[in-house]
Amino acid sequence: MKPLACFTLLATAAMAQNFPIDHVTVAGKDLKAMTEALHSATGITAEYGGPHSNHATEMALASFPDGSYLELIAIQPKADPAALAAHYWHKFMETDAGPCAWAIRPEDFPAEVERLRKAGVNVTGPNRSGRRRPDGVQLDWETAQVGPTNGSFFPFLIHDFTPRDNRAFPSGKPTTAEFAGIAKVVVAVRNLDEAIARYRQAYRMEPNIGYVDPRFGAKFAIYPASPLVLAAPLSAESWLNARLDQFGEAPCAFVLGKVSGLVDFRRVSWLDSAQLGWRLGIAGR
Repeated sequence: MKPLACFTLLATAAMAQNFPIDHVTVAGKDLKAMTEALHSATGITAEYGGPHSNHATEMALASFPDGSYLELIAIQPKADPAALAAHYWHKFMETDAGPCAWAIRPEDFPAEVERLRKAGVNVTGPNRSGRRRPDGVQLDWETAQVGPTNGSFFPFLIHDFTPRDNRAFPSGKPTTAEFAGIAKVVVAVRNLDEAIARYRQAYRMEPNIGYVDPRFGAKFAIYPASPLVLAAPLSAESWLNARLDQFGEAPCAFVLGKVSGLVDFRRVSWLDSAQLGWRLGIAGR
């Protein structure tokens, strides 16, 4: 391997280590319906996590042994219309759009915010937030938005003030042991080269390019040392292009891993999106 290629590979792997998925978010109108659909399609039971303090949303979550979790977010009963309209994911919720965001948990939150800003990437915040679990346990955290949208193209950053296990494991343990965790996040993008350049600027990571899946309707840039996959539509008539028109660049699918560690994205099996209501894949070694 040439020295430059070797350096690039090592730099990509090093940056990926500071890229742990905290959670991914699926949006819809009705939390009960979303929870039932997830269980029907995968056997995963999501625990109710309670309403957020924003007077707009409530959530349930399915947590995994690697510490990541899948958040189902929906509109609170009797939500404040103004608060809902101001929420960054309101369009996703109101249209049952499914995947809408993802978050990573850097080891040093302030240092990562500063590093991104020095790299020329816009970071908004930090902003403090929280919610109270149904059992009365208070959760408090802060987040920082990376780029122009919250958790869409770039993941947002999150840091806990209260113990993170209280947020990720409401019952004190993972919701399911059948899946190891969130293995891949597929982000829909308009132009693959431009998206790769933006991730290179922010995270100094390099992908493998060239994998095409006509069934998914996309050409992919796969980051083998991280959970990131970029997907560009193959045609103007594809569902992916229509989604980009409606929601912009944002997650369009998530992949669960049967085992911990890296997975081969090309061997992902996709569940029935009509049954689930959104695109979820299962990967194994």
